[in-house]
Amino acid sequence: MSIRIGIAGMAGRMGQLLIEEVTAAGAVCVGGTLRAGGKPAPAGLQSFPDIAALFAASDVVIDFTHADTAATHAAAAAACGKGFILGSSGLSAAAEAAVAEAGKRAPIVYAANFAPGVNLFLAIAERMAAALPGAQYDAEIVEMHHRQKVDAPSGTAVALGRAVAAGRGTTMEEAGIESGRDGHCGPRGTGTIGFAALRGGQVVGEHTLLFAAASEHISLTHRSFDRRVYATGAVRAALWVHGRAPALYGMKNVLGM
Repeated sequence: MSIRIGIAGMAGRMGQLLIEEVTAAGAVCVGGTLRAGGKPAPAGLQSFPDIAALFAASDVVIDFTHADTAATHAAAAAACGKGFILGSSGLSAAAEAAVAEAGKRAPIVYAANFAPGVNLFLAIAERMAAALPGAQYDAEIVEMHHRQKVDAPSGTAVALGRAVAAGRGTTMEEAGIESGRDGHCGPRGTGTIGFAALRGGQVVGEHTLLFAAASEHISLTHRSFDRRVYATGAVRAALWVHGRAPALYGMKNVLGM
């Protein structure tokens, strides 16, 4: 029997791509939820009144809607023990804690980015940071996205910062964060992690991690040219998570890294 996949916010830009990728993967799209006052349901698909009803009709639900709904949607997954794929960015610490708690009762894949290349990027970033100590190599993360993006730095940039910190045996908060430099802000702190967020045009997503020392620089860049790569990765995660034990998983698990 084909896996039944529901899509939160199915009429949105990502929702429509997800519908196409679910079908291409040989799964069944049961429909999804809609934003109040937003676009109507795509032709032939059922609109569900709320997230609980969508979970009841699905084996797995994919959600790229908004950070504000993440905790509520994760709780709905926990209530029925169904698979949940969460790709919303900009979650607060409280929302992330709520998602982790829901992972005790449902199999959840939560990732800052579902592109396979980005997840390899994160793994490499951690190894680079372990080899390039913060006392000698300053870590800077530069990201650019379309002008409509509402959170900064991006979820992927934050994930890169966390990977750098992990490689250095610390956390991003303990290492210290530098962002939004302006005016007479003083010298850069040793071992801190810097962020710069650029917004403009319709850039899907660009991320560069730079390690700068007195005698050399090394950088790694990932560019996304089509949002479909996120939809393809999310559907891959949905197929993978179905039938798994309750836990909070990441794309590392899905990719077998």
